Formats: sequence, C-alpha cells, structure tokens
Amino acid sequence: MASNIGMMDSAYFVGRNELLSWINARLQLNLSRIEEAASGAVQCQMMDMTYPGAVPMHKVNFDARTEYDMIQNYKVLQDVFNKLKIEKHIEVSRLVKGRPLDNLEFLQWLKRYCDSVNGGIMNENYNPLERRSKACKEHNFKASQKNSKSLQTNNSQNPGSGEGMNIQKITGTKQKPSAVAAVESGSSEEIQALSNEITELKISVDLLEKERDYYFAKLRDIEILCQAPELEHIPMVVAVKKVLYAADEGSALAEAQEIASANQ
Repeated sequence: MASNIGMMDSAYFVGRNELLSWINARLQLNLSRIEEAASGAVQCQMMDMTYPGAVPMHKVNFDARTEYDMIQNYKVLQDVFNKLKIEKHIEVSRLVKGRPLDNLEFLQWLKRYCDSVNGGIMNENYNPLERRSKACKEHNFKASQKNSKSLQTNNSQNPGSGEGMNIQKITGTKQKPSAVAAVESGSSEEIQALSNEITELKISVDLLEKERDYYFAKLRDIEILCQAPELEHIPMVVAVKKVLYAADEGSALAEAQEIASANQ
C-alpha cells in the first residue's frame, strides 16, 4: 500500500496545522513546528501506536539532539518498516537536517499510511504518555550506565586531573554585563521569530506550487483526451476545449454552454 502513494496523491496536500494537530492529539504532545519531529522519535511512536509491540521503544531516544542520535531512531523505524514489509525508504540524511519540506512530506505519508490501517481508528488502550515515559526511563538508565563507565575509565587514566580543571574553569569564568545579555537575548528571539516566519512562508509556497502542478496535470490530461480523433468533434468536447483555450473566461463559458445545450 505504501508504495502506491504517489506525489500527486491527496495525502501530500494535507497542511502543516492539520499534521501537527494529528500528532499532538494522538501522542499527547505539544509540537508547534514540523521540524520538531525531525528526530524520528515521533514517527517511531506513531508506528508503535498503529502496531502495538512492533517497535522496540526502549531503543527510541526522545531527547535526541545530535544527528547521530537521530539516525539511531530512524534505524529503529526502518527496521520496523522492513519487519512489517512496508515498502518505504526513509531519506534519513535529509530528515535529520531538520528541513521543513522533507519532514512535512514524510509526515504526510505517515499520516496517510496510519489512517489506512484499521480505518485510522485510534487504539483506545494505548497510553502514549506511559509508553513514552517507560521508553525514556530505560534509555536514560542505559545512557547513565554508559557515561558512568566512561567516566571511570577517564579517571583511572587521568587521576586527579578532572577536579582541578573544573575548579579552574569555574573560577576563571567571566560574566557578561546584564544589559549586554538582555540585548543579545532580545536579538536572538527576534532572529528566531523571523527565521520561523521565513520557514512557514517557504512551506506555504511549496504547497501552493504542488497544488498548481496537481491541477495543471489534470487540465493537461483533459486536453489530451479532448484531442483524441474519435472525440474531438463531439459537442461537449468542443465546449470543453472552448473553455480550455479561451483568453476571456467569462465569454468562453457562456459560449461553451450554448454549444453544449444546442446539441442536446
């Protein structure tokens, strides 16, 4: 089923707000931007909700910030796809960059797929908060064990060096004046707001271009059909071509209606 979802499918015309509402409602999250789902954790849990038990949630890192950690999440997701025989290749290198359009398209595909399973009916017995909480606890516990071992190894190799360095760093830290810090903070917030606005505008333009291409393709199909030798002289086809090739839309529609009604 997944391989049959083409780029002109209605799935790819689902808007950003509808996708965010779908994710937030199902997984009890509070995402405000598509890029916040770039880590792959959301997609893993959405599949876990659709196919309970199919996703090893203890391997999913909901705190993934680096590309390396995000890639591990997508590896888990691709393994799930392979296990369920879902023919969908994940463009990991693009998604982990946080590009809005790439993440938007993948989430549009995911929504269409999940909606096709059991008619899109939510699993009432699934508790997303509890499932996510357990996964985070297991992942954090393993991470703390790994860090503890790493710290022990470093201390054994460099005894006494870590504490002294930390003290030097603390005593040598310089604080910025509060006025300068306030200005920098305000500028940073303004830049972030403008950046978010630009991102949203880019997404809107991309969606409009897709919609334009979709309807242009439909019109082109109609034109090719109307040019078929066995159909081109039929009054209704003549009327349709009148509208297609007219420069003045108002008068063309009236003339086309006359042609169609005159031969009924």
